[in-house]
Amino acid sequence: MSVSGETIGLDEAAALGRMQVRAADRAGAAALRRGRLVEDTLSRFSPLLLLLLWELLARVGILDVRFYPAPSTIFGVWLKLAQSGEWFGHVGISMQRVATGFALGTLPALFIGIAMGLSPLIRSLLEPSIAALYPIPKIAIFPLVMLVFGLGEMNKYVIVAIGVFFQVVINTVVGVVNIEQIYLDVGKNFGAKKKDFYLGIALPGALPVIFAGLRLGWGVALLLLVTAELANAKSGLGYLIWQSWQTFQIEEMYIGLVTISIIGYLSFQLLDLLEHQLIPWKPRKR
Repeated sequence: MSVSGETIGLDEAAALGRMQVRAADRAGAAALRRGRLVEDTLSRFSPLLLLLLWELLARVGILDVRFYPAPSTIFGVWLKLAQSGEWFGHVGISMQRVATGFALGTLPALFIGIAMGLSPLIRSLLEPSIAALYPIPKIAIFPLVMLVFGLGEMNKYVIVAIGVFFQVVINTVVGVVNIEQIYLDVGKNFGAKKKDFYLGIALPGALPVIFAGLRLGWGVALLLLVTAELANAKSGLGYLIWQSWQTFQIEEMYIGLVTISIIGYLSFQLLDLLEHQLIPWKPRKR
């Protein structure tokens, strides 16, 4: 009886221990969910709190509204620009320019980057030139680009493409070079053709690093486009900012700045979504 009672006691203790572990796991999961909720709330509402503080400081006169107009005033001017179609026109033209330049820079960068990553000979041939040209500020060569390509739209496409090219090609090379050799050996053993190496092994294997380059390239594309539109354009967000500064229409200048910020944020969200679709095995950001 004592042995049986001891056995029953041990079983009860084990069951109690399991219940305590499950309770601790549930408590930990609940705490984790609460922590994520707090982080998400802060992430979403911190910009709103900043705008409310800006509005309050402008209304009580602490901020000079000539240089820092209240967000409500800026929003009212934005409504007028949107209703007239002027804002949509500037946004559409800038997006067309940046998308074209981004594509012109990305496509050759992917091809050349994969070739450099797979071939030490090509890498030895091109790497010194890329290393020498990359540090040059791209906007510094914009006058040269205008001389070569004229004062039309092409110079904006080219300067954006140049900036994007270096970001994407460098990250592509790094991504391909760091692919584990076993995958390349398997491709060789199965008689993979050059196209299969490019599209079936190198490109998928390097995608996580390539997307880092695409994000950097897109950010650089927006910066270069706005700078190009400041210097040589009659439309676009850069032109809107520059024209507003010249005529001291500060509200419109802020509208241009905020629009670029929103475009950048939404673009990065789309890139994150695309990355998740193309690389489903990579953990998704919270």
